[in-house]
Amino acid sequence: MYKYVGKRLLWLIFVLAGTAVLIFTIMYLMPTDAADVLLPDTASAADKAEFRHIYGLDQTYLVQLGNYLLDTFTLDFGVSWIYKVPVVTELFARLPRTITLNVLGMILAAGVGIPIGILCALKRNSFADNSLMVMAMMGISIPSFWLALMMIILFSLNLKWLPAFGISSWLCWIMPVIAISMPSINANSRLTRATVLETVRADFISTARAKGVKERVVIWKHMLPNAMIPIINELGSQFSSGIAGSVVIETVFTFPGVGLYMMTAIAARDYPVVRSCILILAFFAALVQLIVDIVYAAIDPRIKAQFVGKGK
Repeated sequence: MYKYVGKRLLWLIFVLAGTAVLIFTIMYLMPTDAADVLLPDTASAADKAEFRHIYGLDQTYLVQLGNYLLDTFTLDFGVSWIYKVPVVTELFARLPRTITLNVLGMILAAGVGIPIGILCALKRNSFADNSLMVMAMMGISIPSFWLALMMIILFSLNLKWLPAFGISSWLCWIMPVIAISMPSINANSRLTRATVLETVRADFISTARAKGVKERVVIWKHMLPNAMIPIINELGSQFSSGIAGSVVIETVFTFPGVGLYMMTAIAARDYPVVRSCILILAFFAALVQLIVDIVYAAIDPRIKAQFVGKGK
């Protein structure tokens, strides 16, 4: 088991290193000169050359990459070229909001989607099953940004029930949480239905019923624990993708998280902010996936048996 965790930690390091190199290379190859964007139109060629020299933009690719990797792995994310404040300061202020938004979205997605999937599986081929699955299919097809815009039009502009932007009160969190969780709700309901139906047909379920075990015990003690194994893996993947996808939701709702911070920096060619935001989001996405892999290995008897059999 320790070797399994060690391999996952090693992959986490490779993912972060690869992400750092990739994002730096993309920003380096961008045709727009940061000096042209950030400096005023009246800036002279000498002013632009001085700007490039101050921030090391006049050095070669390998030199800039080496300095960036050294600073990154010593947790020195630099200073924002626009706000003139350390990037890490702004990240620590915004990161809890992004994480909280995704945690609330995952809780809503699991709390609504999984019960719907269980209900549809236990009442398969019924009117409720068919109706909910059709709605789930339609919900998966709806882009999150379109749903967010429609909710703003309905609940903010027309009904005036909810604020359209900011985080001035807890009401500001309702629409972003719903928008970020809706695709996962529909995906969880479909996956849960499929896994529960597959588990229902298993031999150990038939054996438990043949022994006269109560249906409630069969469902909660035998069927659901086994059906939840792939669902847990899916929840981790959804949380990881949700961290990256929160960029769109935060932009639509002007939610002051890491995603909005990064989008503003992209428009202004603020390279230190863009690189740091993407690396932080990639780190948390990979970290969540690592935790899910460890939990999956702990509850899946096949993985535990594999490592026990090898003496690891």
